[in-house]
Amino acid sequence: MTKKNPEAKWFGLRRVAPEEKTGLVRDVFSSVACRYDLMNDLMSGGLHRLWKDALIRRMNPKAGMTLLDLAGGTGDIALRLHRRTEGKAAIIVCDVNPEMLKQGRRKVLDHGVVSGITFVEGNAEDLPFKDRSMDMVSIAFGLRNVTRIDTALSEAVRVLKKGGRFFCMEFSPGVAPFLKPVYEKYCATVLPFLGEHVAHDRAAYQYLAESIRKFPPQKRLAERMEKAGFTSVKWTNLTGGIAVIHEGYKV
Repeated sequence: MTKKNPEAKWFGLRRVAPEEKTGLVRDVFSSVACRYDLMNDLMSGGLHRLWKDALIRRMNPKAGMTLLDLAGGTGDIALRLHRRTEGKAAIIVCDVNPEMLKQGRRKVLDHGVVSGITFVEGNAEDLPFKDRSMDMVSIAFGLRNVTRIDTALSEAVRVLKKGGRFFCMEFSPGVAPFLKPVYEKYCATVLPFLGEHVAHDRAAYQYLAESIRKFPPQKRLAERMEKAGFTSVKWTNLTGGIAVIHEGYKV
């Protein structure tokens, strides 16, 4: 049996203590927060917008629901959930990084949204929410930055209501074979280059590229979701598996 939270000892390809990793990841996102959205557009050629739209369609949130978006600092998913529910759902963005939350609050106001989205500073491994309080929990491109992934999955199960659903969209090392060589070269060279010249932090994007290699492939993440307590777990590959949506139910 695989030991729980194997990624906790890795910061990219560098071995660290779990306690150290959390601080290092926080520093990465503090450094890039003000250029994070711009970098997403540049790195994906705008594809991240289509992937996020696909996630919202799969979630299909309804008015009156309470929706929790983890590691959602800059508010991209929250704004989409708000539009989809016509502002009639309670949306909570929980992120461990105050700089990312600051960017999210600013963006939400820039979009004219003054109610319905709440920003909370908190760690996905120890959520500041009551048991069985959420209808859905989502995390988009954030799970691989969590120090203890299995712990975060268990926390998502805890805060979901019975019948509630969990959605994770993440980059994956399980890319289609015909794409894999080009994709790996892109991650190893282009991402750090953009980090250096646009975000002015090469090391941050070097880490983000390396973190994809350490993230579990589709089948393994599904197994870990099941061990955490989710049922009917499945995944959907996007763009040849570059991005993947996993989903599961709490019963």
